[in-house]
Amino acid sequence: MKRWRLWLQDVVLPPAVLLLVLLLVWHAAVEVGRIKPILLPGPLAVAEAVVRNFGKLARAAAFSGSAAGLGFLISLLAGTLIAFAFSQSKWLRCSGYPYALFVQTVPIVAIAPLIVHWCGRGWHSVVLTASILGLFPIISNGTSGLLSVDPDLLDLFRLNNASRWQVLWKLRFPSAVPALCAGAKTSCGLTVVGSIVGEYFVGYGSRSYGLGYLILFTTDQLRMAELFAAVLASTLLAVLMFSAVSLATTAILQRWYDAPIEHRR
Repeated sequence: MKRWRLWLQDVVLPPAVLLLVLLLVWHAAVEVGRIKPILLPGPLAVAEAVVRNFGKLARAAAFSGSAAGLGFLISLLAGTLIAFAFSQSKWLRCSGYPYALFVQTVPIVAIAPLIVHWCGRGWHSVVLTASILGLFPIISNGTSGLLSVDPDLLDLFRLNNASRWQVLWKLRFPSAVPALCAGAKTSCGLTVVGSIVGEYFVGYGSRSYGLGYLILFTTDQLRMAELFAAVLASTLLAVLMFSAVSLATTAILQRWYDAPIEHRR
Protein backbone atom coordinates (compact mmCIF):
# COMPACT_ATOMS: atom_id res chain seq x y z
CA MET A 1 0.00 0.00 0.00
CA LYS A 2 2.84 2.36 0.85
CA ARG A 3 4.52 1.57 -2.45
CA TRP A 4 1.39 2.53 -4.40
CA ARG A 5 1.07 5.74 -2.38
CA LEU A 6 4.65 6.70 -3.16
CA TRP A 7 4.09 5.88 -6.83
CA LEU A 8 1.05 8.14 -6.94
CA GLN A 9 2.87 10.96 -5.17
CA ASP A 10 6.09 10.78 -7.16
CA VAL A 11 4.95 9.59 -10.60
CA VAL A 12 1.28 10.42 -11.14
CA LEU A 13 0.60 13.55 -9.10
CA PRO A 14 3.34 15.94 -10.40
CA PRO A 15 2.51 15.60 -14.13
CA ALA A 16 -1.22 15.67 -13.36
CA VAL A 17 -0.87 18.96 -11.46
CA LEU A 18 1.28 20.44 -14.23
CA LEU A 19 -1.28 19.37 -16.85
CA LEU A 20 -4.09 21.02 -14.87
CA VAL A 21 -2.10 24.27 -14.62
CA LEU A 22 -1.35 24.24 -18.36
CA LEU A 23 -5.03 23.66 -19.18
CA LEU A 24 -6.08 26.55 -16.96
CA VAL A 25 -3.50 28.86 -18.54
CA TRP A 26 -4.57 27.71 -22.01
CA HIS A 27 -8.24 28.34 -21.24
CA ALA A 28 -7.52 31.75 -19.70
CA ALA A 29 -5.38 32.80 -22.67
CA VAL A 30 -8.12 31.89 -25.14
CA GLU A 31 -10.88 33.58 -23.16
CA VAL A 32 -9.05 36.72 -22.06
CA GLY A 33 -7.19 37.22 -25.31
CA ARG A 34 -10.31 36.49 -27.38
CA ILE A 35 -8.29 34.24 -29.66
CA LYS A 36 -10.29 32.99 -32.62
CA PRO A 37 -10.96 29.23 -32.68
CA ILE A 38 -9.48 29.06 -36.17
CA LEU A 39 -6.14 30.03 -34.62
CA LEU A 40 -6.27 28.32 -31.24
CA PRO A 41 -9.32 26.45 -29.94
CA GLY A 42 -9.86 26.27 -26.21
CA PRO A 43 -9.41 23.07 -24.21
CA LEU A 44 -13.18 22.67 -23.86
CA ALA A 45 -13.60 22.80 -27.64
CA VAL A 46 -10.86 20.20 -28.05
CA ALA A 47 -12.48 17.97 -25.43
CA GLU A 48 -15.81 18.29 -27.25
CA ALA A 49 -14.09 17.33 -30.52
CA VAL A 50 -12.56 14.28 -28.83
CA VAL A 51 -15.96 13.12 -27.54
CA ARG A 52 -17.69 13.82 -30.85
CA ASN A 53 -15.06 11.99 -32.92
CA PHE A 54 -14.04 9.35 -30.41
CA GLY A 55 -14.86 6.41 -32.67
CA LYS A 56 -12.98 7.90 -35.61
CA LEU A 57 -9.98 8.73 -33.43
CA ALA A 58 -9.95 5.25 -31.91
CA ARG A 59 -9.98 3.55 -35.33
CA ALA A 60 -7.27 5.86 -36.62
CA ALA A 61 -5.16 5.27 -33.50
CA ALA A 62 -5.56 1.51 -33.94
CA PHE A 63 -4.43 1.78 -37.57
CA SER A 64 -1.40 3.91 -36.69
CA GLY A 65 -0.64 1.86 -33.58
CA SER A 66 -0.65 -1.44 -35.46
CA ALA A 67 1.74 -0.04 -38.06
CA ALA A 68 3.99 1.45 -35.38
CA GLY A 69 3.93 -1.75 -33.31
CA LEU A 70 4.86 -4.00 -36.22
CA GLY A 71 7.45 -1.49 -37.39
CA PHE A 72 8.97 -1.49 -33.90
CA LEU A 73 9.21 -5.29 -33.85
CA ILE A 74 10.84 -5.30 -37.28
CA SER A 75 13.33 -2.61 -36.28
CA LEU A 76 14.08 -4.44 -33.02
CA LEU A 77 14.78 -7.74 -34.79
CA ALA A 78 16.67 -6.26 -37.74
CA GLY A 79 18.62 -3.80 -35.58
CA THR A 80 19.68 -6.57 -33.16
CA LEU A 81 20.87 -8.81 -36.01
CA ILE A 82 22.81 -5.94 -37.58
CA ALA A 83 24.36 -5.13 -34.19
CA PHE A 84 25.38 -8.79 -33.89
CA ALA A 85 27.11 -8.57 -37.27
CA PHE A 86 28.81 -5.28 -36.40
CA SER A 87 30.13 -6.72 -33.15
CA GLN A 88 31.74 -9.66 -34.96
CA SER A 89 33.62 -7.76 -37.64
CA LYS A 90 35.48 -4.47 -37.29
CA TRP A 91 35.64 -4.12 -41.07
CA LEU A 92 31.88 -4.64 -41.38
CA ARG A 93 31.22 -2.20 -38.53
CA CYS A 94 33.45 0.53 -40.00
CA SER A 95 31.99 0.11 -43.48
CA GLY A 96 28.32 -0.32 -42.54
CA TYR A 97 27.85 2.02 -39.57
CA PRO A 98 28.00 5.26 -41.62
CA TYR A 99 25.14 3.97 -43.80
CA ALA A 100 23.09 3.13 -40.72
CA LEU A 101 23.70 6.69 -39.54
CA PHE A 102 22.70 7.94 -42.98
CA VAL A 103 19.29 6.30 -42.64
CA GLN A 104 18.80 8.10 -39.33
CA THR A 105 19.89 11.54 -40.51
CA VAL A 106 17.97 11.66 -43.79
CA PRO A 107 14.51 13.22 -43.13
CA ILE A 108 11.72 10.69 -43.19
CA VAL A 109 9.70 13.02 -45.44
CA ALA A 110 12.39 12.45 -48.07
CA ILE A 111 12.36 8.67 -47.68
CA ALA A 112 8.59 8.19 -47.59
CA PRO A 113 7.95 9.24 -51.24
CA LEU A 114 10.60 6.74 -52.38
CA ILE A 115 8.86 3.99 -50.40
CA VAL A 116 5.58 4.92 -52.09
CA HIS A 117 7.26 4.74 -55.50
CA TRP A 118 8.90 1.39 -54.80
CA CYS A 119 6.30 -0.40 -52.69
CA GLY A 120 3.04 1.36 -53.52
CA ARG A 121 0.48 2.87 -51.20
CA GLY A 122 -1.00 1.02 -48.26
CA TRP A 123 -0.48 -0.15 -44.71
CA HIS A 124 2.66 -2.14 -45.56
CA SER A 125 4.43 1.02 -46.70
CA VAL A 126 3.50 2.74 -43.43
CA VAL A 127 5.02 -0.19 -41.53
CA LEU A 128 8.20 0.03 -43.61
CA THR A 129 8.48 3.77 -42.96
CA ALA A 130 8.05 3.25 -39.21
CA SER A 131 10.61 0.44 -39.08
CA ILE A 132 13.23 2.50 -40.93
CA LEU A 133 12.88 5.38 -38.49
CA GLY A 134 13.15 3.11 -35.46
CA LEU A 135 16.13 1.09 -36.71
CA PHE A 136 19.15 3.21 -35.81
CA PRO A 137 18.71 3.39 -31.98
CA ILE A 138 18.67 -0.42 -31.85
CA ILE A 139 21.79 -0.68 -34.00
CA SER A 140 23.64 2.02 -32.07
CA ASN A 141 22.79 0.85 -28.56
CA GLY A 142 23.06 -2.82 -29.44
CA THR A 143 26.50 -2.45 -31.03
CA SER A 144 27.76 -0.41 -28.09
CA GLY A 145 26.45 -2.95 -25.60
CA LEU A 146 27.88 -5.93 -27.46
CA LEU A 147 31.32 -4.33 -27.60
CA SER A 148 31.29 -3.11 -23.98
CA VAL A 149 32.33 -6.39 -22.44
CA ASP A 150 34.54 -6.84 -19.39
CA PRO A 151 38.01 -7.73 -20.79
CA ASP A 152 38.64 -10.12 -17.92
CA LEU A 153 35.51 -12.10 -18.77
CA LEU A 154 36.50 -12.10 -22.43
CA ASP A 155 39.93 -13.49 -21.52
CA LEU A 156 38.23 -16.12 -19.35
CA PHE A 157 36.13 -17.30 -22.28
CA ARG A 158 39.20 -17.44 -24.52
CA LEU A 159 41.18 -19.42 -21.95
CA ASN A 160 38.36 -21.97 -21.95
CA ASN A 161 38.48 -22.19 -25.77
CA ALA A 162 34.99 -20.77 -26.19
CA SER A 163 33.85 -20.47 -29.79
CA ARG A 164 32.86 -17.17 -31.39
CA TRP A 165 29.18 -18.18 -31.11
CA GLN A 166 29.54 -19.04 -27.41
CA VAL A 167 31.21 -15.70 -26.69
CA LEU A 168 28.46 -13.88 -28.56
CA TRP A 169 25.51 -15.74 -27.06
CA LYS A 170 26.73 -16.32 -23.50
CA LEU A 171 28.82 -13.20 -22.88
CA ARG A 172 28.24 -10.36 -25.33
CA PHE A 173 24.47 -10.68 -25.67
CA PRO A 174 23.73 -10.84 -21.90
CA SER A 175 25.99 -7.83 -21.39
CA ALA A 176 24.15 -5.93 -24.13
CA VAL A 177 20.62 -6.51 -22.79
CA PRO A 178 20.46 -3.19 -20.84
CA ALA A 179 21.72 -1.26 -23.89
CA LEU A 180 19.21 -2.98 -26.17
CA CYS A 181 16.43 -2.14 -23.72
CA ALA A 182 17.48 1.52 -23.74
CA GLY A 183 17.51 1.50 -27.53
CA ALA A 184 14.06 -0.08 -27.61
CA LYS A 185 12.63 2.76 -25.50
CA THR A 186 13.92 5.30 -28.00
CA SER A 187 12.93 3.26 -31.02
CA CYS A 188 9.29 2.76 -30.00
CA GLY A 189 8.65 6.50 -29.93
CA LEU A 190 10.32 6.98 -33.30
CA THR A 191 8.20 4.27 -34.89
CA VAL A 192 5.05 6.15 -33.87
CA VAL A 193 6.46 9.27 -35.53
CA GLY A 194 7.38 7.24 -38.60
CA SER A 195 3.91 5.73 -38.77
CA ILE A 196 2.14 9.09 -38.57
CA VAL A 197 4.49 10.86 -40.98
CA GLY A 198 4.35 7.92 -43.37
CA GLU A 199 0.57 8.24 -43.51
CA TYR A 200 0.99 11.72 -44.97
CA PHE A 201 2.13 9.97 -48.13
CA VAL A 202 0.86 6.38 -48.05
CA GLY A 203 -1.90 6.15 -45.44
CA TYR A 204 -4.89 7.31 -47.45
CA GLY A 205 -8.03 5.22 -47.70
CA SER A 206 -11.77 5.56 -47.50
CA ARG A 207 -12.18 2.96 -44.76
CA SER A 208 -8.79 2.52 -43.14
CA TYR A 209 -6.71 5.56 -42.27
CA GLY A 210 -4.50 6.62 -39.42
CA LEU A 211 -3.85 9.63 -37.29
CA GLY A 212 -1.47 11.09 -39.86
CA TYR A 213 -4.29 11.26 -42.38
CA LEU A 214 -6.59 12.89 -39.84
CA ILE A 215 -3.95 15.50 -38.98
CA LEU A 216 -3.38 16.32 -42.64
CA PHE A 217 -7.11 16.32 -43.47
CA THR A 218 -8.16 18.55 -40.58
CA THR A 219 -5.25 20.93 -41.25
CA ASP A 220 -6.30 21.39 -44.87
CA GLN A 221 -9.88 22.15 -43.78
CA LEU A 222 -8.82 24.40 -40.85
CA ARG A 223 -10.82 22.28 -38.37
CA MET A 224 -8.52 23.20 -35.53
CA ALA A 225 -10.38 21.55 -32.67
CA GLU A 226 -10.36 18.21 -34.49
CA LEU A 227 -6.70 18.78 -35.40
CA PHE A 228 -5.82 19.21 -31.73
CA ALA A 229 -7.85 16.10 -30.92
CA ALA A 230 -5.86 14.09 -33.48
CA VAL A 231 -2.58 15.45 -32.13
CA LEU A 232 -3.70 14.54 -28.61
CA ALA A 233 -4.52 11.00 -29.77
CA SER A 234 -1.08 10.77 -31.39
CA THR A 235 0.56 11.84 -28.14
CA LEU A 236 -1.40 9.31 -26.13
CA LEU A 237 -0.47 6.58 -28.62
CA ALA A 238 3.23 7.40 -28.23
CA VAL A 239 2.88 7.44 -24.42
CA LEU A 240 1.15 4.05 -24.46
CA MET A 241 3.82 2.57 -26.73
CA PHE A 242 6.62 3.93 -24.55
CA SER A 243 4.91 2.77 -21.34
CA ALA A 244 4.39 -0.75 -22.71
CA VAL A 245 8.00 -1.05 -23.86
CA SER A 246 9.26 0.44 -20.57
CA LEU A 247 7.27 -2.08 -18.53
CA ALA A 248 8.51 -4.93 -20.72
CA THR A 249 12.15 -3.88 -20.48
CA THR A 250 11.89 -3.33 -16.72
CA ALA A 251 10.44 -6.81 -16.29
CA ILE A 252 13.20 -8.31 -18.46
CA LEU A 253 15.98 -6.56 -16.57
CA GLN A 254 14.55 -7.36 -13.14
CA ARG A 255 14.03 -11.00 -14.04
CA TRP A 256 17.54 -11.26 -15.45
CA TYR A 257 19.43 -9.57 -12.64
CA ASP A 258 17.31 -11.12 -9.87
CA ALA A 259 17.50 -14.64 -11.29
CA PRO A 260 19.94 -17.14 -9.77
CA ILE A 261 23.07 -17.72 -11.81
CA GLU A 262 22.15 -21.30 -12.66
CA HIS A 263 18.87 -20.07 -14.22
CA ARG A 264 20.71 -17.73 -16.57
CA ARG A 265 22.74 -20.48 -18.20
